[in-house]
Amino acid sequence: MPSKESQRGYRHAIDEFIEWYCSEPRLSFNKAVVTRYRIYLESRQLAPNTINGRLAAVRRLAYEAADSGLLSPDLAAGIRRVKGAKCLGVRLGNWLTATQARALWQVPDPGTLKGKRDRALLGILLGCGLRRREAAELEFAHIQRREDHWAIVDLVGKGRHIRTVPVPDWVKTAIDSWCEAAGVSGGRVFRCVCRADKTWGTGVTERVVWHVVKNCAKRAGIDKLAPHDLRRTCARLCREAGGELDQIQFLLGHVSVQTTEKYLGCTAPSKRGQRSDRNRAQQLSIRSCEESCRVPYRSFGGRCTYRSLKCLQPIFMPCRAKTVDNAHQPNRLKAPQCFCVFAPLAVG
Repeated sequence: MPSKESQRGYRHAIDEFIEWYCSEPRLSFNKAVVTRYRIYLESRQLAPNTINGRLAAVRRLAYEAADSGLLSPDLAAGIRRVKGAKCLGVRLGNWLTATQARALWQVPDPGTLKGKRDRALLGILLGCGLRRREAAELEFAHIQRREDHWAIVDLVGKGRHIRTVPVPDWVKTAIDSWCEAAGVSGGRVFRCVCRADKTWGTGVTERVVWHVVKNCAKRAGIDKLAPHDLRRTCARLCREAGGELDQIQFLLGHVSVQTTEKYLGCTAPSKRGQRSDRNRAQQLSIRSCEESCRVPYRSFGGRCTYRSLKCLQPIFMPCRAKTVDNAHQPNRLKAPQCFCVFAPLAVG
């Protein structure tokens, strides 16, 4: 299990199960015991996703015990058949409007070092849709200039999925202002700032990102705002600006387009809409581009035209596209893929 977050969650779930198991005399580790543990979790009024996460850790424990010869394979198979809690309905997420997002971004004082850092951090969350851990571990090596635009290149996200995220100009300006004032140019982008308005340490933790968002939201008069809500806001504003569903999925780094739909708060689309949105990536058409000297390139459904898309701030990201006219070198890279991402905010 490569993810540190998953390791931490499984460790906590297994420790909690062992504490419950040892609290009173019980039978051997079998299906009946795990079923009683599920009933115990339900009695605590825990969310279905929380219960299923705890049960997944217990199933994994039984699987590893069976592989090590400590548990009978029949008992392990019975434990794996314990059903989880049903999740009825979908929780409503929290989104900000463009006015609220602009007001939140303008809360930190740009005249102080801490204010410049907080502005750059909020800009990364709002404009790029990064997760809290991704923003905390962002390094200067990730921020590169590609095709006359700034981007976060080869960002390793959840589940070790690698993606490239475009950086709007106003976000890059905020980052440059913070880096120039802090005097940092290597390692992690964001650093801790003490009360004397000086930097210290080599980075920030996820807890720092949490406190920055909560404090700025409180000063802006926004209740119950979490850092992940800014990621939802980025997706929603991109959609309102005209971004396609598969483009937003690429921006957020989701494996399933259904997860992107939850971020957007979309209702269940029709079958025709599902074919149009979910299969758009497989319907790439090869066209010629005058700006690329008639070199074939790929566009999403033919909707994008090279440097002529009307949006708030078009950003074209290069991509590896195979040639179609070279029989001797069929895998030679020749033309970039035209990909447009909408900047969610045009903050002055």
